[in-house]
Amino acid sequence: MSTEPAPTKTISDFEATLTKADTAVAAFERDDKSFIPVLRGYLRNYPTMIPALVLLISVICFSIIAPRFLGIGALSTVLKQVTVTGFVALAQTLVILTAGIDLSVGAILVVSSLIMGNLAVVTGLPVGLAILIGLFFGGLMGFINGVLVAKVKLPPFIVTLGTLSIFNALKLWYSQSESIRNVDIDAKAPALLWFGKGFNMGGASISFGGITLILLAAVLWYVLNQTSWGRHVHAIGDDPDAAMLSGIKVSNTLISVYAVAGLICGFAAWIAIGRVGSVSPIAFDTVNLGSITAVVIGGTSLFGGRGSIIGSVLGAFIVGVFNTGLSLAGVDDYWQMFAAGCLVIIAVALDQWLRRASQ
Repeated sequence: MSTEPAPTKTISDFEATLTKADTAVAAFERDDKSFIPVLRGYLRNYPTMIPALVLLISVICFSIIAPRFLGIGALSTVLKQVTVTGFVALAQTLVILTAGIDLSVGAILVVSSLIMGNLAVVTGLPVGLAILIGLFFGGLMGFINGVLVAKVKLPPFIVTLGTLSIFNALKLWYSQSESIRNVDIDAKAPALLWFGKGFNMGGASISFGGITLILLAAVLWYVLNQTSWGRHVHAIGDDPDAAMLSGIKVSNTLISVYAVAGLICGFAAWIAIGRVGSVSPIAFDTVNLGSITAVVIGGTSLFGGRGSIIGSVLGAFIVGVFNTGLSLAGVDDYWQMFAAGCLVIIAVALDQWLRRASQ
């Protein structure tokens, strides 16, 4: 056995003084506790507060400018006006949450309404079957959009811009540019007008279509917030690559989103027939812009992943309040369009401002 002494470990001066070092964990003072950063963080966490406040302020302002605005008749008119736009906005919300957009929602609505009206009134098919076929074709048109986006990998804007033209051409061909009158619908298929009917409550006229809008919004809110499908939709909007790596079937989910959006537009066609009392191939030309306006004003980010169903409904009401309020105030139509455009720009600018809160 060796008797050599063990080597002596030499400790440097640096190591010898390590025990005297401060062991506290580094901490950084937050410098964002001023009002603006706190407000921005709060609004980002609760985006529905923005359209709620805008709606409240709008009602107060228009009640001062046009005292008739607070009348029961005016408020009932707002509710009826936003019903169709609200339905289409719900469909648009699903698509925009995935960072997409659907420019063909209005055309899907009109084509579905023409199918329902022609089959029930002209062909004489049972009303229930005609409605189901119209709903089927609405979902089918949305499904086609979804396949082109998810499988063919085309940009949603380009896809839906192309299908917008295709569906517009099909609606003119199918209807031969002819409308179906209210008298004919009432005589042969009165069930198509059911959602336009309603009841009076406290002097206010409430339609069944308006009630259905609230019920559908509640169902979609639950689906998006309490089901795995809803979480997948938000995840795809946030980061589709990360969603795919986490096991989400991105393509299938995207197809289902566009198909459900088309189905909602098909149901909105039934609502629209009851709302206007007729079927026309040139009706609801501006519902595309109206739905996007409602969704953006409602706080849904155009970049996907963030938004709410309730916000979109409130956004639709904001658009209706502005249109009705400005009309009662005697403002010309072009200034109403001007106001709607300003609202969209302000909403997008606010969205960009809130996005910087997380950066």
